[in-house]
Amino acid sequence: MKNGSLSRGWAELLLAGVITARSTSYLFSKLILAGMGVFNLLGVRFILASVILIVLFFKRLRHINRRSFIAGVIMGCMFFLVMAAELSGLKRTSSGNASFLVNTAIVLVPLLQAVLKHCLPRRNVILSCILSLAGVACLKLGSGVNIGTGEIFCLLAAFLYACTIIMTDRLAHGGIDTLAAGIIQVCVIGVLSLTSGIIFEEPRLPSGTLEWSAIIMLAVVCTGFGFTLQPVAQSRTTAERAGMFCALNPLVATALGIVFLHEQFTVQSAIGGAFILAGILIAELPETKDRKKEITA
Repeated sequence: MKNGSLSRGWAELLLAGVITARSTSYLFSKLILAGMGVFNLLGVRFILASVILIVLFFKRLRHINRRSFIAGVIMGCMFFLVMAAELSGLKRTSSGNASFLVNTAIVLVPLLQAVLKHCLPRRNVILSCILSLAGVACLKLGSGVNIGTGEIFCLLAAFLYACTIIMTDRLAHGGIDTLAAGIIQVCVIGVLSLTSGIIFEEPRLPSGTLEWSAIIMLAVVCTGFGFTLQPVAQSRTTAERAGMFCALNPLVATALGIVFLHEQFTVQSAIGGAFILAGILIAELPETKDRKKEITA
């Protein structure tokens, strides 16, 4: 899969699929964190995913160039920090609070981009982010968010995730092999997590059918697909739009909860979903010629 073989439309469809796959991780991770440490969980999840990816794409990895390898290492280090902060927060707060706070990256990405580029985001991007964030709040906030240790970790994860999206945007548009770099990224997260687990936690493997089933789902769906293909998808779109797609995470998580966990479907949920979809549609408004050149460069 070469970067140039994807149109912007297909790339953003792939990005939506990546975010959708990762939206299931809160449920599975919350389940496993009851008996495993953060680094143990990440280590088993990403090492298992790494083995699967290396077996499937060994020939591709044999020909990886130095630039793509370094890009994968950088993205892996950054995503390791994101995941460590996110799961540390998830362990200490509800999945709803964690989902909302981590996905404030929707707003942080265009703000950080504006600072880096010394210019304001386009008006439709700003409106899209506001609507998407409002939608996430409707979906995931009930009695409000009480700021404690868990919430602070989640806010840190949001900031790190926004930085990671922007860095991935820079690297993915730099002529690298995005698929190979994405696989290296997963391997790096696995190695760093395993090492941290040995140093800071008592190492242990998942036990029982339930934990192993959840780990396999996390490794194959959320990691093997969700993490590996994000650089591929981002190579044909902008960092701002990639950040906006984060809103799909709580939307899909809420829909899954309604379908499979029989959670209540409320007017607030419907309004939240409508806000998110409106935000995505507004982001599709026509862009200036200069902006289109930036995307296709």
